[in-house]
Amino acid sequence: MDITLLYFEDCPNWKIAEGHLRVLAQEAPDLRISHHLVDTPEEAERVGFRGSPSILLEGVDVFADPDGAVGLSCRVYQTPAGPAGSPTLDQLREALADD
Repeated sequence: MDITLLYFEDCPNWKIAEGHLRVLAQEAPDLRISHHLVDTPEEAERVGFRGSPSILLEGVDVFADPDGAVGLSCRVYQTPAGPAGSPTLDQLREALADD
């Protein structure tokens, strides 16, 4: 399975998501993780970037709010512990299991 981590440098939350993805890659060696730096508003619009970090599973942002704004911003995820800058490791595992 291909996973793409979309991010922009000004938001530190992508590093948390990257750490979770590394754990998942150790658990499932068939995962292929790539990074995509989004660094302009035009690029954000082109790829439908809903904030950093965005995680695409086989090209689909499974956590996307269809009404969410596109642009260079930090993204907020709803987790069992409340709002956070990244989905939890368990949320990512669930998303992978559902795909």
